[in-house]
Amino acid sequence: MGAKSGLALKAVQWFIRGIQFLSCAVALALFSYFLAIASRNNITIPTWSKAVEGISGIGVIYTLLGLLLLCCVAGHPFASAIAIILDIAFIGSFIYVAQANRGGASSCRGTVNTVFGTHPASDSLGSGLPSYQQICRMHSAVLAVSIIAIVFFLISAFLEVVLVRHRRKESRFGPGPGNNYTSGYGKRGGFFSRFRRNKGPEEEAINPNALPEHTTPDQMRPSYNTESTAGGHKYGESGFQHEGQTAYPDTTSYPTAGQQQQHYGDGTYVR
Repeated sequence: MGAKSGLALKAVQWFIRGIQFLSCAVALALFSYFLAIASRNNITIPTWSKAVEGISGIGVIYTLLGLLLLCCVAGHPFASAIAIILDIAFIGSFIYVAQANRGGASSCRGTVNTVFGTHPASDSLGSGLPSYQQICRMHSAVLAVSIIAIVFFLISAFLEVVLVRHRRKESRFGPGPGNNYTSGYGKRGGFFSRFRRNKGPEEEAINPNALPEHTTPDQMRPSYNTESTAGGHKYGESGFQHEGQTAYPDTTSYPTAGQQQQHYGDGTYVR
C-alpha cells in the first residue's frame, strides 16, 4: 500500500512539473523571439522584457531538473525544502511576468500595448515582421501560461510537503507483518474503528484456538456393568465398598472358592 501511494504521488508531481516546464518554455520562446526581432531591427525594448526572459529561462532549467531528479530525491527533507523555497520564489516571479504582460488581457483590437510600445493593432513592425495585433496575442499567451505556472507552482509546493510526510511515515513503519514484510506501512482502522466498543471479559476469555477440556474423574458417570468402575465405589476406613456389596481390602489376600466371606473392621476374613 505504501509503495503504491508513493508511486502515485511521484506521478502526480511529475505531471505538475511537466506543466510548469511547458509554461516556462512558452514564455521563454516568445520573449526570445521578441528580443531577436529587436536585435535585428535595432528596436529599443524595455528592460522588463529581459527580466521576463531570464525568469522563464531559469524556470525551464529548474523544472527540467525537477523532472529528472524526481525519482531519486522525491520526499527527501533537504531536497524538498529547497524545492518548496524555489516554488514560492517562482510564484512571486510569475506574478511579475503576468503583470508585465497585462496588455495581452485586452481583445487585441484598436490600440494595443506591447513590448514594442503602444500602436494601432493593424500596424506592423516592418516588412516581413508581425503586426502589433499578433504581438498582442503573443502577450496574451504569455499571460495565460504565467497564471498556469503560478497555480501549479503552488500545488507543487504543497505536494512536496505531502511527499516528505509520506517518506517519513514509510521509514517509521518499514517492512513488517502489518504490511506483509514489504515497503510501506500497514493498514490501520478507519475513522469509525475508534468508536468500536471494547470487548467484555467474557469475550476476551474465549480463545477460539483452545482445545476442548478433558473429562476429569469427578465427572465420570456411575457404571452399572462392572464392579471395577471408579465412579461406583465408596471409600471407607477399612478399604472401599461397592454399592450394596462388601469389597475386598487391598492389604489382605482374597478368599478362595468355598470360603464364607466375613469382613471385620480390622480387615480380616473368616470362614
